[in-house]
Amino acid sequence: MITTDIIEQQQKYEMDVYPRRNIAIVRGRGSKVWDADGREYVDCIAGHGVANIGHCHPAVIHALEQQARTLITCPGTFYNDQRARLLEKLVSIAPNRLTRAFLCNSGTEAIEAAIKFTRFTTGKPGIICAMRGFHGRTFGAMSATFQPAYKEVFEPLVPGFTFVPFHNADKLEAAVDDNTGAILLEIVQGEGGVNIGRRRFFDHVQQIARKRNLLLIIDEVQTGFGRTGKMFACEHYEIEPDIMCVAKALAGGLPMGAVLCADNVLPPKGKHGSTFGGNPLVCAAALAAIEVIEQDDLVTAAAEKGAYFADRLRAINSPLIREVRHLGLMVGIELKQKVQPFLVALMERGVLALPAGATVLRFLPPLTISTTELNVVAEVVHRVLAQSPHHQ
Repeated sequence: MITTDIIEQQQKYEMDVYPRRNIAIVRGRGSKVWDADGREYVDCIAGHGVANIGHCHPAVIHALEQQARTLITCPGTFYNDQRARLLEKLVSIAPNRLTRAFLCNSGTEAIEAAIKFTRFTTGKPGIICAMRGFHGRTFGAMSATFQPAYKEVFEPLVPGFTFVPFHNADKLEAAVDDNTGAILLEIVQGEGGVNIGRRRFFDHVQQIARKRNLLLIIDEVQTGFGRTGKMFACEHYEIEPDIMCVAKALAGGLPMGAVLCADNVLPPKGKHGSTFGGNPLVCAAALAAIEVIEQDDLVTAAAEKGAYFADRLRAINSPLIREVRHLGLMVGIELKQKVQPFLVALMERGVLALPAGATVLRFLPPLTISTTELNVVAEVVHRVLAQSPHHQ
């Protein structure tokens, strides 16, 4: 099928909930994807940060083939070998206080579980979040998300969420009251503009959580598994969360999430679960993906390639650029104009990128991307930003 046929067929039958780009991606390998007409793109979206080890990694393919012939599904009421191995691996690579995990299917499911575990543990409904933060699209996660555009048409939402400015520890502490059970934050606000947290702020946050007996929940859904140049972004600032939510890159491209918890977090037996969470197929994929990250040292690669790419972008002489921000290979270019025309121009020139708010170009390439491919992306960005979008 060619692109126009795929678009016509999908438009006819699918609910129209996504802002579309008029290409149909049908194949991927490493840092490249191809559309139905055979055109090649450097993929700096990577499934919104899912494909950290690249598309269709041979190790994940092999793990899936082997496990699919053995056992695909197994509910949480039974023990399973792949699940047991993955749980041990997750705890072994997580911050020290995190000793147990709950497996689910996505980032928003991980946040929902964290909210439930918090309420069960503390007996308090209140959670303090940051302005410009994004935590998901289901009702609890959406209620923890700041941007009104994501949620105002779905009100009434889950009560108990309070928002304070990112980096303002004084206002965060002032927001704590007798009903507050937890603080929920991202280390880097991805959807919020690639806003990078400051160590001083998070030092204060951790002190407030301990002093006021609050659970500290860190959302690593987009930043986890090497993206920022550490296995988890909280390691940059030596943060020790009570709960850490992960997903996206966990299973090498398959849908999976997890909530890692310290011993002081008490999950309610029989009151939470997931039909597909922790199924043997995705557990096998996750074990393979994590092994690739470790054996190929993609954490170091993300740190080095991210610094290189950010330097290339900062060297672009364009009056449109306000600032280039990055932590590892989580990169944002804040512009003085809205980004949508530039996203289209990049796509037309063979580079796929994301928005992060109205004025930030976001790049989340696979950690396996080559320096040559980063140079191609930087050159295309330079060409696009060197001219007015009205003349592209």
